[in-house]
Amino acid sequence: MSVSESTATGDGSTAVDEQSRSGGVRPNKRPRGSGGDRALTPITHVVLVVWTLVTALPVLWVFASSLKTDNEIFVDSWKLPKVLMWENYARAWGESGFKDYFLNSVIVVGCSVVLVMVLGSMVAYCLARYEFPGRKILLGLFVGANAVPMFVALVPLFAIMKRGIPLGPIQIPLLNTYHGLIAVYTAWALSFTVFFLTSFFRALPQEVYEAAFVDGAGHFKTFFLVMLPMARPGLISIGIFNALGLWNQYLIPLFLNPDPKHYVITQGLAKMAADTNYASDFSGLFAGLVIGMAPVLILYFIFQKQIQTGMTAGAVK
Repeated sequence: MSVSESTATGDGSTAVDEQSRSGGVRPNKRPRGSGGDRALTPITHVVLVVWTLVTALPVLWVFASSLKTDNEIFVDSWKLPKVLMWENYARAWGESGFKDYFLNSVIVVGCSVVLVMVLGSMVAYCLARYEFPGRKILLGLFVGANAVPMFVALVPLFAIMKRGIPLGPIQIPLLNTYHGLIAVYTAWALSFTVFFLTSFFRALPQEVYEAAFVDGAGHFKTFFLVMLPMARPGLISIGIFNALGLWNQYLIPLFLNPDPKHYVITQGLAKMAADTNYASDFSGLFAGLVIGMAPVLILYFIFQKQIQTGMTAGAVK
């Protein structure tokens, strides 16, 4: 009996080695790339290219149309402009009152995003880090609120906004006001913000949280000086999503903001589109569309890396 055969009866490992050398059992080796993966890669590239074209072509067409005359828009819709009509932007910005709509959107969306990020991060932190009675029920309410369509709440919300807030002898109006629209925007975006940030705060290291208390930091300092900076990728991601969603919001201001003096940018574009039925200023309308899309596109291109990081950072602990 050989040495290899005698030691095989001990733990069996030598027998496996002998069989491997003899060709009986071979170690499993995963191929670097299977035929299915190699076939899937070109298909994926083709799908991504097609999707890019489907997404980018309408934007490029709108931009090209904003530099044309009204006649070119109807006659040569798919051709490049013969002469760049930059005055369309000046006309859309000044004469149509688009700058007022733009400023209203900046005020309403800016204040709403700040409020929803402050309130949402504090609520999400408490739900993620503290145990208290009714925590799961409260979290379930925030999650369930995301499934409620906006048009279901518009009628009772309009009644509340029309009634205003009674404050003693003073009645604070909410309809056709900046603060009323900011309050509704904040409440509407709060549920998704809490849902997103709760899972993100849970994924943060527990050791850092405990070390902050060991070093003497209270709940306030731990949240604002330790945990909140660590959650920066998630805060940037949800902040940008809120800004984009509220900037493009049309249904809420349509019902709760009927005063033209407080129109936001989506209402202004709808008004310009309705006016073109008589004035036929489609070039100015397309210029207004480009101005309305510009902040959204610029914001995404600047923070696209932070958005991608924030979407994946909270997924794996």
